[in-house]
Amino acid sequence: MKILLINHYAGSPEMGMEFRPYYMAQEWIRQGHEVDIIAADYSHLRRKNPKVQRDWQIEEIDGIRYHWLRTGDYDGNGVRRALTMFRFVGKIWLKAKVIAREWKPDVVITSSTYPLDTYAGQRIRKYCLKNIKLIHEVHDMWPATLYEVGGMSKRHPFVVLMQFAENSAYQHSDRVVSLLPHAKSYMIAHGMDAEKYVCIPNGVVVSEWENPAPLPEIHKNFFEEHKGQFIVGYFGGHALSNALDILLDVAKRINDSQISFLLVGDGVEKKNLLKRKEEEKLDQVHFLPAVSKASIPELLKSIDCIYIGGANSPLYQFGLCPNKLFDSMMAGKPIIFAFTAPETAVEQYNCGLRINSGDTEGIVHSIKDIKELSLEQRSVLGANGKKAVLEHFTYKKLAKNFEALF
Repeated sequence: MKILLINHYAGSPEMGMEFRPYYMAQEWIRQGHEVDIIAADYSHLRRKNPKVQRDWQIEEIDGIRYHWLRTGDYDGNGVRRALTMFRFVGKIWLKAKVIAREWKPDVVITSSTYPLDTYAGQRIRKYCLKNIKLIHEVHDMWPATLYEVGGMSKRHPFVVLMQFAENSAYQHSDRVVSLLPHAKSYMIAHGMDAEKYVCIPNGVVVSEWENPAPLPEIHKNFFEEHKGQFIVGYFGGHALSNALDILLDVAKRINDSQISFLLVGDGVEKKNLLKRKEEEKLDQVHFLPAVSKASIPELLKSIDCIYIGGANSPLYQFGLCPNKLFDSMMAGKPIIFAFTAPETAVEQYNCGLRINSGDTEGIVHSIKDIKELSLEQRSVLGANGKKAVLEHFTYKKLAKNFEALF
């Protein structure tokens, strides 16, 4: 089949996030399909953006045809970012007839974070000379994110526009794929027929774990210097949403010279966290630079317990699907998952402890509880997570589940 995936922010292992479109496309190609991805020239998620001279510039990456659109850059979540959305969707909408008649897709997947791309997908389907499948994929709950997290009014014209688009996607797509496991009832309330819904979460690429990249020297030296310590590790972005201030509060309350806290990554909050470390003399807290995705397996190998947390948010009622959760499970390490949410994979597969967002005392007790387990008991928790990933959350398996919808 010819698969067309529309994702404003699509990346690749070399460019950086987001990775899911690339990983899905790779598996579909192995299954014998052709994949075209339409993406924008600029994304705040990528480490490196492509150099695009003209709209519809084609670049082949590992057998996937990327079609780049010039949308302009932006900083933050203001008007400039909104304009890139309108440019991206508008350019596809204007070329819909050409895409339908000349590219001749069998499947169109609208997969940008925001739901406006459904209009482009619906227009392509309208002009196709054959019956095609239109699948809408939901990563984040827009526009709920805008008013629950961004503080915008539900009556703001931009929010209203997104709400119309979200409802249209649920009503007019053939299937709706959600990364979030508890979003079905919300989607039904916004016009989706129940039978359209399927949850296909994130996952891991097994080959990346079989052939990991080495760690930078600074990271190797840290683990060498802290041999014998119980290391509580966090990896990923340093933003308010990751609740790393809570982790520093936890470190302050734990008076145990055998426990070290390691935060690996970068982000807007790192400067403030470093300042707290110095001012409060949190000597057991350590910061290291981000590592490449290919080095994550080596990084996690030397960590005893992984912290993943988030500031309390109404959005978590729809469930959670962070990439770092599946990486942590694949690493075979016990996980402390600090989110106020319905059942997560941590409880479902018994691979760690779940605590509510912001529960400092609960996190303190969880770290102590996991440290007091024997190595064998910790290994059992870790093995539970790894087994679950290999059975349910490899991209080979996830892409096969997605293919069934075609």
